[in-house]
Amino acid sequence: MKLAILGAGAVGGSVAELAGGYGHEIVALADSSSAVVDEDGVDTAAALDRKAANGAVGGDDPADALAADYDALVEATPTTLGDAQPGFDHVAAALERDRHVVLANKGPVAERYGEVMALADDSAGEVLFEATVGGAIPVLSTISDFGAGQITAARGVLNGTANFILSRMAAEGLDYEHVLAEAQDLGVAEADPTFDVDGTDAALKCVILSNVLSRGEREYALEDAAVEGIEEIPGTALELAAEDNRTIRLIGEATPDGVTVGPKLVPKNSALAVTGTRNIVQFETEHAGQLNVSGRGAGGPETASAVLADVGRLPPLE
Repeated sequence: MKLAILGAGAVGGSVAELAGGYGHEIVALADSSSAVVDEDGVDTAAALDRKAANGAVGGDDPADALAADYDALVEATPTTLGDAQPGFDHVAAALERDRHVVLANKGPVAERYGEVMALADDSAGEVLFEATVGGAIPVLSTISDFGAGQITAARGVLNGTANFILSRMAAEGLDYEHVLAEAQDLGVAEADPTFDVDGTDAALKCVILSNVLSRGEREYALEDAAVEGIEEIPGTALELAAEDNRTIRLIGEATPDGVTVGPKLVPKNSALAVTGTRNIVQFETEHAGQLNVSGRGAGGPETASAVLADVGRLPPLE
């Protein structure tokens, strides 16, 4: 399949690097200010080398990548809140051309889900977005396989940065600020970790899950979620939890009725007590009981694997 990739950061760059191994061809690659377009196939290694050397993947305009002759657009630009721009316009432009879209950007399906689905209904192209929830973990494909109507709730740990911080606080008896600085030094936390530690990132993922589980009966956005972060959790709270053989995790819950995210006490031997940067999603099903899926919830190659799995699910365009 011919792919155009918008976004040349960790995820977009990894998709560009790995796509050939999945049998796909990159015909356009764009970052925020430049692009390289070649209908015979982009030399992605050279483009990413240029990006590393001078900050631009090529000499073309990003609009040229969006207008290229591709089968599927991979939208891997940064997530934005509210209007989900420019990601939403990228999605709309591809669908209006009857092209497929694969999202790594959470914004369009967390903030404008109904509009995206309406555009897809009117297009010969499809929209898939496995990579928006849980990185490499097959969360949305599991829902698709079971049927959204057969899953009553999804809950779990959906932010690796917050989970790393809580795990280290519990294991070493350290306070939040100390562990946050450590996480930033290790590259586990961003210089500005707000989205991770205040619960926003986990809430966006849970909003997407609720939109999928509601099957069009109701649409959710971030403003509909009840969200609490981990910034105010003292080390003593984790010590007290440990005395009762429990720990604290930032748990998000998505149901057809709504979204909540916040710190919760969980038993130390619970499946939800994952450590480090691992993520887990726990499904409650109508007929199969509880189902857990766990793995790496972030990272360039990990998330790219989910993008490319979606590309592999797409039907050929007529």
